[in-house]
Amino acid sequence: MRTRLPLFVGVFVIMALSNAIVPVLPSLALGTTLQGAIYAAYFLGAFLFVLPAGYLADRIGELPLIRAGLLLTCISGIMLSLSSSSAFILAVRVVEGVGAGLFVPASLSLLNSAEGHERQSGYFMALMNLGLLVGLLGTGWLVPRWIGPYSGIVLFSAASFIPLALSAGMAPFTSGRPGVPHETGKATLSLLKSAFSSSFWLWVSAVVIIGITGALTALHPEYTNLPPDIVSQEIAMMNIATIAAVLVTSHAKLPPVPTIRAAAVAMAAGVVVTFFSVWGFLIIGWMAGMVMIAQLAYLAGISARQGVLMGLFNTASYGGMTLLPFFAGLIAEVAGFPAAFAALAASSLLVAATIGRCTCRVFVPAITQ
Repeated sequence: MRTRLPLFVGVFVIMALSNAIVPVLPSLALGTTLQGAIYAAYFLGAFLFVLPAGYLADRIGELPLIRAGLLLTCISGIMLSLSSSSAFILAVRVVEGVGAGLFVPASLSLLNSAEGHERQSGYFMALMNLGLLVGLLGTGWLVPRWIGPYSGIVLFSAASFIPLALSAGMAPFTSGRPGVPHETGKATLSLLKSAFSSSFWLWVSAVVIIGITGALTALHPEYTNLPPDIVSQEIAMMNIATIAAVLVTSHAKLPPVPTIRAAAVAMAAGVVVTFFSVWGFLIIGWMAGMVMIAQLAYLAGISARQGVLMGLFNTASYGGMTLLPFFAGLIAEVAGFPAAFAALAASSLLVAATIGRCTCRVFVPAITQ
């Protein structure tokens, strides 16, 4: 528990801070393009660092990356609390994303390489979405009652020092499964190349399906033009559904390709429903949760060391969260919201059409001293 507690508390706070900005995006920037850019900037920072972090987790261990990620989260939270311009917020969101990019793959590497990884990874993903949920609802509730649009940012920035302090009690050597020696750099790179090529369409599915959740989150405040507290409550439905889905799916063994294909079709339908009704968020959240756990369970069986695989997994996920919100916001501003929603639904159907090309097999190189 001394090892897991900082990870569980850390991912909760990191996600809460990252989502504290969502309900108040219209107050911080004008236009859906800039709002989408501010939302996506966090995921850009994470996208750039998750793969190097996964590689380093296999080379030097997870603990230094976990602590560095938590420290950057604390620093960026303080900077966001003091920010006054859209350009500064944009830059700090990138730094905040770098912290998450170091923390998340290292934490998942540690959990997904241990006994009972399905359950532990399920708890981690559930707490990740619970953090997103609390960040939304907490900010929406605080804004009209406290200090305006920075209320949630201030609160969760202060809370980010808790997991940083807890990480001081983590054991110094926690990398990989017990008894598994460190890989050579050549073996790690070999695994990276084979995993990328053989499971390419699996990574594409993560880009699109996870990216859709971010795109809908970024579009919703401007699309509905509702007060922050109502916006946060409606988007929170997606996170509630994801939490339920990951807890249920983490106790089941689902075949990756059929699960992703079915989820992609359902996700496209969910996007259409969301255009007309907030209840579509429940469909979107449930499908995203199913896919994430199915992918993690599959990846756990590929290699005893999970760093580089979690780096790829998070690169695909954060890549989607970086690209799709920005382009959806751009399409909405240029061609209108119906075109943006239609593009997201079409991208999900594209996943359903292409996922069958994924061989979902990875050559595992021999582990050497």
